[in-house]
Amino acid sequence: MKRRAFMCLAATSAIAAITRPVSASQLRMDVYKDPTCGCCEAWSKAMADADFNVVVRDEDFMAIKAKLGIPENMQGCHTAVVGDYFFEGHVPLEAVEKVMSEKPRIAGLAVPGMPAGSLGMGDDPKAAYEVYSLSKPEMTPTMFMRMSKA
Repeated sequence: MKRRAFMCLAATSAIAAITRPVSASQLRMDVYKDPTCGCCEAWSKAMADADFNVVVRDEDFMAIKAKLGIPENMQGCHTAVVGDYFFEGHVPLEAVEKVMSEKPRIAGLAVPGMPAGSLGMGDDPKAAYEVYSLSKPEMTPTMFMRMSKA
């Protein structure tokens, strides 16, 4: 094979490998939670069902929030970490998938508190809540999406 043809083939292969969509099963998701929290288990199961490689860590979840710099007013009951992103609280699957496919320049997403009807918090047909993105490194919250079932 001539050198030029080889270089073109190598470059094309590299670009294809980089731009190929990553399936969720290839992504490890560490979920830090309280060992007694049932809603965190439900959220983690939903992520596993979406083909994420979920590793549940029943350990000092408050320490991971502090390490990541998640502001107190943005905290939920569990913290998930996938690569360079965190997902704080009951972040909906569609928001997680959007971040993982679009790779925005943010630290992560947060759903503060435990809103009724959010993923893992039961089925409330009137559920409405906000999902916030948190900027790097300031952790300034910005509305990322609004979830509404009504």
